[in-house]
Amino acid sequence: MAGSTFGTIFRITTWGESHGKALGVVIDGCPAGLPLEEAHIQSYLDRRKPGRTGISTQRREEDAVEILSGTFEGRTTGTPLMLMVRNTSQISGDYSEIAPTYRPGHADYTFDQKYGFRDYRGGGRSSGRETLGRVAAGAVACRILSRLGVRVWAYTRSIGPVEADLTHFDRDAVLSTPTAMPDRDASEKAVAYLEQVKKECDSAGGSMECLVEGLPAGIGDPVFEKLDANLAKAVMSIGAVKAVEIGDGAMVSCRLGSSNNDPFRMEGSRVVKSSNHAGGILGGISDGDRVIVRAHVKPTPSIFRPQQTVSRQGQNMDLCIKGRHDPVIVPRAVVVMECMCALTVLDAMMINMSARMDSLEEFYRKDRPENPASL
Repeated sequence: MAGSTFGTIFRITTWGESHGKALGVVIDGCPAGLPLEEAHIQSYLDRRKPGRTGISTQRREEDAVEILSGTFEGRTTGTPLMLMVRNTSQISGDYSEIAPTYRPGHADYTFDQKYGFRDYRGGGRSSGRETLGRVAAGAVACRILSRLGVRVWAYTRSIGPVEADLTHFDRDAVLSTPTAMPDRDASEKAVAYLEQVKKECDSAGGSMECLVEGLPAGIGDPVFEKLDANLAKAVMSIGAVKAVEIGDGAMVSCRLGSSNNDPFRMEGSRVVKSSNHAGGILGGISDGDRVIVRAHVKPTPSIFRPQQTVSRQGQNMDLCIKGRHDPVIVPRAVVVMECMCALTVLDAMMINMSARMDSLEEFYRKDRPENPASL
């Protein structure tokens, strides 16, 4: 299977299946000397862990990460990092009745058409549990970015019809509310809405946003490797994400240029913008302002009501899904979005180190005596 590797310099490969023995990630390109212990990664995995709240699947997994290689005495060695999480709460019998059928809204049919078979136990590689590897790798990326003065953080913007009021923004609420919303009042309304959705044996969609703060201007490329294009690809690769916006996104199609452009001005010796409709990226390159990425997530496709489908033998039939499923995906996907954006930004910053001759000279000629004969 191709397509499990992401990144150019800071390069990750995820592996494992939902109901296999374990899942994980191999990180290649992590610099040596980064202080790193399992606890640094675990805090991120805990944010996507199932069974934490009443609005997530009650599958109970410890999701305890193990560092198998790439560190020594609490620091990275520069060699490949291998991170693993063992599966401990598989109930494959929950899926036995759907083995010969295709679940609506899932990748069962398309996976079968591509490979000629499928792992019906939770979707195999198509399962949301695959994101464990992304989050583990993203935790390492966030740790590196923090040392560079860059912070990446995401939150739930909306669940169903309930939208967070960003004028009441509370960063602590993102980590303490079951919805990962930055607005506690909106979070309570969203929980009440989800309780009604659950009673109706249905599910809900929503949206999430990720902010990148402290990113200097000049990161990204102007053609095929645009920063916004790569962020969009990274976020769209998360299961259930159906649309991605940068900055004001789709709203710009209804504006005039005079109202959509972000005016420049000087603030001391710095170039700044009076607004940020562009979401911190111009021409595929960061402009020094806050990067804003928004993603729209479909409702959980596993719902506890009869649905029409077909069998592998081509028979029309009704399907009733059993098992443990999230009534909404967004709150647990927030940290996945955060980590995918962090991986993208870090990789772009590493690539950018070779963009200018003066940067190379500053790095390699620093503190070295000049030898005219060698020039």
